[in-house]
Amino acid sequence: MAIFTFAGGLFAYGLTIVASRIGISSVLLVMWGIMLMTTIAFILSMYVGHTLGDPFRTLHLQIRSLINGDARVVIRPDGRLKEADILAADISTLAEADATRITELTVQQKRQNQFISDVAHELRTPLTAIHGNAETLMDPDMPESFRQRFLTTIINESDRLTRITNDLLTLQHIENDATVPILERVQLRPLAENVADALHSLIEDRDGTIQVVGETLDVLGNPDRLQQAIYNLAANACRFIGQGGHVVIRLEGLQGQSIISVMDDGPGFGDTDPQMLFTRFFRGDNSRARNTGGTGLGLSIVKGIVDAHDGTVTAFNRAEGGACFVISLPSIHEHVR
Repeated sequence: MAIFTFAGGLFAYGLTIVASRIGISSVLLVMWGIMLMTTIAFILSMYVGHTLGDPFRTLHLQIRSLINGDARVVIRPDGRLKEADILAADISTLAEADATRITELTVQQKRQNQFISDVAHELRTPLTAIHGNAETLMDPDMPESFRQRFLTTIINESDRLTRITNDLLTLQHIENDATVPILERVQLRPLAENVADALHSLIEDRDGTIQVVGETLDVLGNPDRLQQAIYNLAANACRFIGQGGHVVIRLEGLQGQSIISVMDDGPGFGDTDPQMLFTRFFRGDNSRARNTGGTGLGLSIVKGIVDAHDGTVTAFNRAEGGACFVISLPSIHEHVR
């Protein structure tokens, strides 16, 4: 508006000079000139205001559409006004961030819903068994031998519920723990030997063997969690080997990674996708897994622990028979203290 005022002043001054030369009253001529200049200034102001405001009006309509849930709207700078372009770019960045968060929340909600469904399904079987056997025990004429059998089933299913609950709590703690874990330099060989010692009685019942072979570089991690991961893999292998079977925990280093391989000579896992093995409650053979005491959460716990240590875990069927589960963790070189 300052430029219009300045231009009006020049225009009025010019009219005064013209009026003095042609003999017209300068006051009258200046008044008409001011009126003309004001009209022109008003028209120009309206035009400029419309031109400057149009990008913001367009932006406003786009934002309203986004608020109303129209996902087809894409906010981008259109080059008409620098300030509007800057604002559009900022809003676009914010909208993309919100869309990412919404997607993550949707995925998380689906995962939680699936988890609740899986837990409910998994708990239904032992609860049904406990309820049915308890009702049967209410028969006063039941022979004592039958009573002992039903009581044993109730105890076994109660133990299974306890194992599922403990594994669920462990898995939740691993996946949702927001605290910074205490990490230290960890030697993997002693952890593997502790696992072999702990599973000695289980493998001995099958007249089998479990041994630790090889060495590898140390890793940075939580020793209790890493030992739990090795234990879960080895215990899983011990449950599925046949009479006189063998389990081997092999340690080795490869390209800056410390490798822990747990191998057995059992039946393997068939044509199942290896990644599915680490899904909660997944079992290739449900009846066999229940008979061996598995909860379907052991491998999920392994994956959670390995992920927390920036490692990877995978599995494959061995050509000579049996399964092999492989944990790969970043090594700490010998010169690092």
